[in-house]
Amino acid sequence: MFARVVEITTKAGKAKDVARIISGNVLTILKSQDGFLDEITLVSNQDPNRVIGISFWQTEQDAAKYQREQFANVTEKIRSVIEGTPQVRTFSVEQSTAHNIVAERVA
Repeated sequence: MFARVVEITTKAGKAKDVARIISGNVLTILKSQDGFLDEITLVSNQDPNRVIGISFWQTEQDAAKYQREQFANVTEKIRSVIEGTPQVRTFSVEQSTAHNIVAERVA
């Protein structure tokens, strides 16, 4: 399993708006993508203008295809309520209780 972590800085007071757009519009796009498994959207309690989106994918290739083909479109959907460019980092998922995953450990 593979994860994309997208860090977003919103315009003042717009974090909940970004979360609503993700829930209402972006999730539809994500669900139509090959290999998409899940999305978690976090709104910071300490920084009211910070949103983190974590999407889970079956493979790194699935996530890369989404990045190439849809991420610019998704970013445009939130452009009016964000500052700057969302920052994307990627990770291999080593463990997830929600997805019943434990990465095999090499001794």
